[in-house]
Amino acid sequence: MKGNAITVEIVDGLGHVSFTQGQRGNPIDGQFCRELNEASIILTENQDVRAVLFTAEGPAFSYGGDIASFLPNIDVLPAMIKRWTADLHMGIARLQRMDPPMIAAVHGICAGGMAGFVAGCDIVISAQDARFVAAYTGIGYCCDAGSSASLSQRMGSVKAKKFLLLNETLDAESALSVGLVDEVCPGAELTERAQKLSQRLANGPTLAFGEIRRLMASAGRQPLETQLEDEAQALARCASSEDAREGLTAFANKKQPTFRGK
Repeated sequence: MKGNAITVEIVDGLGHVSFTQGQRGNPIDGQFCRELNEASIILTENQDVRAVLFTAEGPAFSYGGDIASFLPNIDVLPAMIKRWTADLHMGIARLQRMDPPMIAAVHGICAGGMAGFVAGCDIVISAQDARFVAAYTGIGYCCDAGSSASLSQRMGSVKAKKFLLLNETLDAESALSVGLVDEVCPGAELTERAQKLSQRLANGPTLAFGEIRRLMASAGRQPLETQLEDEAQALARCASSEDAREGLTAFANKKQPTFRGK
């Protein structure tokens, strides 16, 4: 896929999603929302995809919502927002439900909805120069892009609420300390580190990754007995997979398993 705002490439099991409007700060606008939804369809329908890496071109990862387009449309913004989020939120929901884990490599400014989007990734690697900006309340808006859920899951609800209410900006080390990112590295090493980690996940037991992603998403949101039964059912599904058979056989023979995502 080669869109105007997003490109998708799939090589050796790794889906690489790049935000390509770096000259504009990779804004979340109607086009971006439509293309993210389309990217989610491509990634979830392609059985070769076993991990997904998100990167961005330009000096900023993303400035978030396209404020420049808000003012000219201020009288019809409610309807416009509903159209944009119909695509954006559907794309995010599909990505969250898939088996392949998601990795984000963040540099520069990452603001508003994009901060929430990357928080929804399974692993977030940040360059030392990255800044994570809440942004919403600075213009009198609340959050979207799954931010209320993803930021709470990463930072805890109290810190996430403070981040949003006070329109905070977190540098990379501060984001690391509150759990918003998982690793900080020099900017020059960001691409290589993200590629290496993403390929490691792409070579892993994809079905098991998917079960873990969904179990972690539901943890704490339903009765313990329900969560335990979900774990049992998920484990049983994994036990019937080719990868589980490979893993057990390799372990017994003291060899490294070769997982195929099946």
